[in-house]
Amino acid sequence: MDSRERVKLLLKKEIPDRMGIFEHYWPETFCEWVKEGYPIKKVHKKEGEQRWDENTGRYVKVEKEGEYIEPVDAGEYFDYDMVGCGGWFDTSLFPGKWEVIEETEDWQIIKDGRLATLKWWKKKCGTPEHIDFEIKTPEIWKKYREILFETKKERLGDINVIKENLKKAKENKKFSFFGNMFIFELMRATIGDQNFLPALLLEPEWIKDFCQLYTDFYIRHYEILFREVGVPDGFFLYEDFGYSKGLFCSPKTLEEIIMPYEKKLVNFFKDYNLPVILHSCGDVRKAIPLIIDAGFDCIQPMEAKAGFDVVKLAEEYGRKISYMGNINVVVLGLNDPNKVEEEVLRKVKNLKEMKIPYFFHSDHSVPPTIKFKTYTHAVKLFRENSYY
Repeated sequence: MDSRERVKLLLKKEIPDRMGIFEHYWPETFCEWVKEGYPIKKVHKKEGEQRWDENTGRYVKVEKEGEYIEPVDAGEYFDYDMVGCGGWFDTSLFPGKWEVIEETEDWQIIKDGRLATLKWWKKKCGTPEHIDFEIKTPEIWKKYREILFETKKERLGDINVIKENLKKAKENKKFSFFGNMFIFELMRATIGDQNFLPALLLEPEWIKDFCQLYTDFYIRHYEILFREVGVPDGFFLYEDFGYSKGLFCSPKTLEEIIMPYEKKLVNFFKDYNLPVILHSCGDVRKAIPLIIDAGFDCIQPMEAKAGFDVVKLAEEYGRKISYMGNINVVVLGLNDPNKVEEEVLRKVKNLKEMKIPYFFHSDHSVPPTIKFKTYTHAVKLFRENSYY
């Protein structure tokens, strides 16, 4: 059974030959791993193209044509079952806008295409500091909402690159997926947490208008993208509904105001026979029934540090959904082989015995505190014990 077939079965909540495997990383991780022996390759880059920055792990613009190094693709090195092929198009109100307001050696304060003022760190990744948001009331929103009635192919990025990515994934018999954030994250990025969270209760009609317009906006643009490049095997939707202590709003509010639009977009993808994986950080355990009802096929990453235990979750929900993640990066970051073995084997062996559709993945993204040797050991333990 190849990777593509395996993932399709897992996302149908069925049991293939073995569990799946996939991963996300923080950019700085590869800066450390390269020092620890992770393989690199030489690449020729022309001026204006993107190259890997060995100090930050980010990709930056090439200023001088020449030979550069970058890490070997982790998906190829660890032979993951899934591969991201694109689909993350520009959803901002003003595509390409990036106005630098203030700058130092360590950070930039910018105003972006969502009219949000943010502080971005130059030498480390992570969430930017939220400084201000122009769109903070329904009245201001009305000045800009008509932009979302426009459908522009230019937002979708390089069509030829996406086509090539899909072709390569198919040739390698890997499960291809597109990904994007959706309405909860869009509100966070456009309106700001301190504005949109109270508005869920105080200004629900504004929030519903925002969600409806963006849902239709997504559907129109993905119709074009699918027509232009073809259809991937699945979709990864990124929505952080929770934090370490629970949901950002009550399950009832989530159900009444947010989930109808999640369900509409998921149903759109289902019309193309695409299974949908939901990424949501934090403790979202109280929202699992809503997530299942909305039609999501898999929950990821199930943060252990926010209280998740995939074995207990699977005992409660069984094969109503598939599971991806929950390998505790705090434990792996101890770089103790015995602790790593305990963390990986308890979860993998229990899930295997229960015949639960599961994908090995960290409980968020692999940080640089986890040594290359440690992560390699964790993957080896998983592979040796992942056959059902």
